[in-house]
Amino acid sequence: MTALTPSARFVPLEQTDFQRLEHAGYLKGLLQPFKGKGSLETWASQCAALRDDVIGLAQRRVLPQARAYPFSLLHVQLAQQATGAGTTFLRWRNLDRSSMGVALWEALLANPATPASLIDELYVIELQRIVLNMQISLTHSIARQALECANKAAQAEAAYLRRVHGHTASVPPTTKESP
Repeated sequence: MTALTPSARFVPLEQTDFQRLEHAGYLKGLLQPFKGKGSLETWASQCAALRDDVIGLAQRRVLPQARAYPFSLLHVQLAQQATGAGTTFLRWRNLDRSSMGVALWEALLANPATPASLIDELYVIELQRIVLNMQISLTHSIARQALECANKAAQAEAAYLRRVHGHTASVPPTTKESP
C-alpha cells in the first residue's frame, strides 16, 4: 500500500480506535475448549457484540467524515446498507440512490471533474470501507457459526441424555449440516 500523508479532511481509523472495542473475548474465544451449548452461545454473543461495535465505529468515525465537506459536494457518497441477515455494511451510492457499488467509486476516481486534491483521500476512504466490511462480515459469520454449533451441541446433549437417562429430551432437528 502506498503511504499517504494524512489530511484534515479524512482521518482513517487507527489502532487506538479499535482498542476501545471489547475484542478479547472474540480473539481468545476461538481457541478454547468449549464445554457445550452455553459457552458457545456466550461466545456467539460476544462476536455479535463486536460486530455491532465495529458497525458503530464506522457510523461514528468514518461516515461523518466521508459525508462532510468537501466530500459532500461529490455525486457519489459513502452510505450504510442494512442487510436481511441483520448487519450493516458500507457501500458507495449515487445521490438519488438508484445505483450502489464500488463501480461508482471507480468512476468517481476516473472522472476528470473529481478534484485531484481529493483522490488520495477517496482512496483512503475506500481502503477503510473494504477493511471495515471485512471485519463486520467475519464477526457476523463467526457469531452465526457459533450459534449453529451451539444448536448441534444441544442436539448431542439431548441424544446423550436420552441414552444415559432413558427418557426423551426433544430438540428440534437441524435443517442444515455444517462443519
